[in-house]
Amino acid sequence: MTMQSTTLSPEELSKIDAYWRACNYLAAGMIYLRDNPLLREPLKIEHVKSRLLGHWGSSPGLSFTYIHLNRLINKYDLNAIFMAGPGHGAPGVLGPVYLEGAYSETYPNKSEDEHGMRQFFKEFSFPGGIGSHCTPETPGSIHEGGELGYSVSHAFGAAYDNPDLIVAVVVGDGESETAPLATSWHSNKFLNPIRDGAVLPILHLNGYKINNPTLLSRIPHEELENLFKGYGWTPYFVEGSDPDTMHQAMAATMEQCVLDIRRIQQEARSSGKPVRPRWPMIVLRSPKGWTGPKQVDGKKVEGFWRAHQVPLSNVRDTPEHFKQLEDWLRSYKPEELFDRDGRLLPELKALAPKGARRMSANPHANGGLLRKALHMPDCRDYAAVVTKPGTTSAENTRPLGKFLRDIMSLNMHNFRVFGPDENSSNKLDDVYEASKKTWLADYLPEDADGGELSPDGRVMEMLSEHTLEGWLEGYLLTGRHGFFSTYEAFVHVIDSMFNQHAKWLAMSKEVAWRAPVSSLNLLITSTVWRQDHNGFTHQDPGFLDVVVNKSPEVTRIYLPPDVNCLLTVADHCLKSTDYINVIVCDKQKHLQFLDMDAAIKHCTKGIGIWGWASNDQGVEPDLVVASAGDIPTKEALAAVVLLRENFPELKIRFINVVDLYKLTPESEHPHGLSDKDFDSLFTLDKPVLFNFHGYPWLIHRLAYRRNNHKNLHVRGYKEKGSINTPLELAIQNEIDRFSLVIDAINRVPALRVAGAHVKESMRDRQIECRNYAYEHGIDLPEVDNWVWPY
Repeated sequence: MTMQSTTLSPEELSKIDAYWRACNYLAAGMIYLRDNPLLREPLKIEHVKSRLLGHWGSSPGLSFTYIHLNRLINKYDLNAIFMAGPGHGAPGVLGPVYLEGAYSETYPNKSEDEHGMRQFFKEFSFPGGIGSHCTPETPGSIHEGGELGYSVSHAFGAAYDNPDLIVAVVVGDGESETAPLATSWHSNKFLNPIRDGAVLPILHLNGYKINNPTLLSRIPHEELENLFKGYGWTPYFVEGSDPDTMHQAMAATMEQCVLDIRRIQQEARSSGKPVRPRWPMIVLRSPKGWTGPKQVDGKKVEGFWRAHQVPLSNVRDTPEHFKQLEDWLRSYKPEELFDRDGRLLPELKALAPKGARRMSANPHANGGLLRKALHMPDCRDYAAVVTKPGTTSAENTRPLGKFLRDIMSLNMHNFRVFGPDENSSNKLDDVYEASKKTWLADYLPEDADGGELSPDGRVMEMLSEHTLEGWLEGYLLTGRHGFFSTYEAFVHVIDSMFNQHAKWLAMSKEVAWRAPVSSLNLLITSTVWRQDHNGFTHQDPGFLDVVVNKSPEVTRIYLPPDVNCLLTVADHCLKSTDYINVIVCDKQKHLQFLDMDAAIKHCTKGIGIWGWASNDQGVEPDLVVASAGDIPTKEALAAVVLLRENFPELKIRFINVVDLYKLTPESEHPHGLSDKDFDSLFTLDKPVLFNFHGYPWLIHRLAYRRNNHKNLHVRGYKEKGSINTPLELAIQNEIDRFSLVIDAINRVPALRVAGAHVKESMRDRQIECRNYAYEHGIDLPEVDNWVWPY
């Protein structure tokens, strides 16, 4: 659809165009200038930055959208925030943020005068200064765009449960080619017009990426329109290059979209019927590098890929480029926009919204200011009964589902559960008793029989880990709480999203004015050791290696071995802020080891000796056996029993690790153990067998600086497996009880010769177990049903 009506008076048009020229002047000045910001004298070489690292191409379109939304904020008292999808489009956002005054309020040295503008210009895209993305240091930003593809999903996450909020999100047409962005257009099927806010996407078609055309800019208008109609949107088109005409078109179109949004919400809220509307969106087609140099060295720049980054290169060494830069900057007529002191003229300053209505000062973009702690039930009320360690079994995640159900019941406006069509599979389906799955697409009669669908649902399920992660991040960054569970093999889908969020949190901790937000809590289940029917493709515990790469200030890894440890870990994580908490715990039935009181103490410490599984009390052990993870813990305990049965005099200490970062030195991570505590636990010179859930080299990486590292021998997943029973898979990767016994005999000097017969019997047992699995398709019952005997 194309809007034709004109809504701006000549006076309004003149002021808006002047304001936009001021934004564009600031954007260009940020990229090129370090001095002489108002061009009161001829430009000199020393005024120009020696490093030109800014990105110009999408900046004019971003500021164009920003200022037209500002007009509507004033006219309709809108509550709105702004997201810039184009990754390096920060100049197009920083300009209006500075003109609104929020930047100077946040950073007084960037004052609204010539001196402050000079500092603003100098520090942009400069060492120790301002990034070319909308980084956490940018007031009003909750989306950086350091990696493309997540702007729309972040916008929807911000809109959920914020009924009066409009999230305007500009999508770059290069960004629109990414898989996460393409999928996220379907988010409109999950937005409830009664209880949620609205998302207004603006697809910015400026035609080019770095040096290639973009797909959506090179398909026919009808095909593009039908594409978005097929996604369920009502697309409006604003197309052209003449500023006056485009201002009129954008003013009319954006106003129509806001009125559409208000009509949709009013109809739904007055009727109480949350039907799925066809929300409006805008396709803005404008030249890349709009209002910049049209040609450089006889080659097309404006409206072509050459405008993407720095339109004029080698300015300091090329007189023609230097002259062209001065002409370009003067074309915005800064003397008509700023007074002698470098302040925006009062009649233009009045165009910006006031106070918290400024998008750069909206508290939703500093969500920690709005965050309220969850009303939490007592995790003890969901505990598994454990009268004797290692003798009863339970589904580890089932009680967690009940816990999450009641958390949701107590927090029906600021807590959601996210998962890619796997909450039932992951034994968390009790959450549906509190709230169903959000669904505003069509319904079939059979959905009433176990479909668990509702337009009022608070469980977010879509088979796109990217979209779910983006929703959750946007939800958290605007002050709410959430919990995400997914299969271990496919959590890698969001590796890079995790990376980006971890970087955002790490940078946010350096920004004093950003209030803490709720932690991102990620449960990894359906783990590597329980993939007997899915096979090799579903066996990959390597996400933990990715997590360890990120800042220790924001990452936490927990491997609770049983129900009660999982409950207390989840309770802790849901109360925390500014972290990414990664919890690894399988969904199937497993042995239970600790009652709730013991679990709370153990998880609070993060690592500890299990006295009931040890026989070295009062003496130095001959061997330390350690574990991290549910299956590795069971197999390690079974190995301890075999060793004690065959070598009664052997003194064994058993250690379980819940908080993986306890293995690191305290100088490397806030949770790290001191060297003295580590030495006390793991000894100075005794062999240590560590049975680990993931890849074994990760433990070596964490503990390589420890005194007894030379005697640390780690067993873990080694990329061996296919369609295996659980025990057979453990045997192939040598984390099974029999392999551990053999390893212990090889490591303990007194057993190397004396243990030969036992080693033979352990190998025989492995063969027996494998043969049974191949014949019967299940593990040998006496081994599979093993319990702690002491």
